[in-house]
Amino acid sequence: MSEPGSLIRALTGRQPARNYHSFVINEVGLAIVSGRMPVGSILPGDAEMMDRFGVSRTVLREALKTLEAKGLVEARAKVGTRVLPQPRWNLFDRQVLSWLLESGPSPALLQHFHTVRLALELEAAEGAARNREAEHMRLLHYWLKQRGLMSMQPEPFALAEFEIHRVVAEASGNPFLRAATALSEFGVASIVLRQLGPALQPPAEGLAGTRADGYSRLVAAIEAGDAGLSRQIMSGLLSA
Repeated sequence: MSEPGSLIRALTGRQPARNYHSFVINEVGLAIVSGRMPVGSILPGDAEMMDRFGVSRTVLREALKTLEAKGLVEARAKVGTRVLPQPRWNLFDRQVLSWLLESGPSPALLQHFHTVRLALELEAAEGAARNREAEHMRLLHYWLKQRGLMSMQPEPFALAEFEIHRVVAEASGNPFLRAATALSEFGVASIVLRQLGPALQPPAEGLAGTRADGYSRLVAAIEAGDAGLSRQIMSGLLSA
C-alpha cells in the first residue's frame, strides 16, 4: 500500500490484504500506531505470532523486517522485537500515515503535520506557476472538473482533490516535492474524513464547499504563471 491514491482508497473502509505478508504488516502496524502495542513493549515471540496470524516463520520475519524499515520496531538479539517511539517512525510513509488516519491522530500531531505540509505545498504552487507545461494544465483542469462532479462521492472526490495537489507538485519540477505527495494525500484524506457523517456519508451540500472557488483560482493562477498569487491562494486553501 505505497502507491499514490492508496491512502485515500482506504477512506471508505480498510482494504483487504493482498497476501499474508501484507496482512501481518497491517495488523501489527495498526496495533503499534494506535497504541494497542505500546511503545517500549516487546512483541510476542515468533511461535505466538505465527499462531495468531496463521503464517509461516518466513512470512512473519519478512513482515517484521518491513515494519523495522518503517521505523516502528527494532529487533535485538536476546531481547526480541521492541516497539519504537513515534519520533523513529517514517511519517512520510503512506502505510504509516494510513494507520495514523485510522487510529485518529492527535491534535498536536496534526498541527505539526500542517506546518510541514504548508511549507512544501506553497513551494510547489510557486514552482508550478514557473515551470508548468501544457500537459500539467490539461490534468489540472481535468481534476478540477472531477472534484466538482464527485462532490457527493467521498472517495472519488478526495482522489480528485489529491490529484490536483499531486500534479502541482509534479509541475513544480522539484523531485523532493514530487516524492513528498503522501503528505498531501494524508491532508486531503483527513479533511474529507472530518466532513463525513457517522456512516461515512457526505454532507447534504456536498464536499466541494467554499474551497471550490479557491481551487479554480489556483489553477488559473498557475496557468497564468503568477507564482506569487499561486502561493497566496494555496496558503488560503490549506488554512481554510
